[in-house]
Amino acid sequence: MPVNPAVEGRTYRMPQAHVVARDEIVTFARAVRTSDDRCLDVDAARAAGHTDVVAPTTFAVTLAQQAEALFMRDEQAGVDFSRLVHGEETFTHHAPIVAGEALIAETTVARVRSAGGHDMVTLATAVTTDGGSRRADTTSVVVIRAEETHA
Repeated sequence: MPVNPAVEGRTYRMPQAHVVARDEIVTFARAVRTSDDRCLDVDAARAAGHTDVVAPTTFAVTLAQQAEALFMRDEQAGVDFSRLVHGEETFTHHAPIVAGEALIAETTVARVRSAGGHDMVTLATAVTTDGGSRRADTTSVVVIRAEETHA
């Protein structure tokens, strides 16, 4: 079943803000093997002018994916998750994500198109503080592979 093109332009917002925990940032930073002390040490972060540890730039994806998941679970969208492959991801950073911030992600289905029998969906996500200050924008392209046909 193809992705419903009528979802293009639809927006999916996290139902509540996510308060970013210091331990969450430290765990993520270690997992991606960052060498930036501001991600691991609160004193280094404060020396750099931040109130707490700073998330690695790719941390924004953990928030974006929460809003993207709302789209993928929307029955009206018609996404067959078992056929989904991640195509690409880009980030635009506006300000660092710092432990203690309450953040919200909102995803808009920017484009739905078919190519070679596959559906390609472009998702644009804004990650902001609960007060509306922008932290990052992500653009993700997912491909929902066509079902195999047997002759």
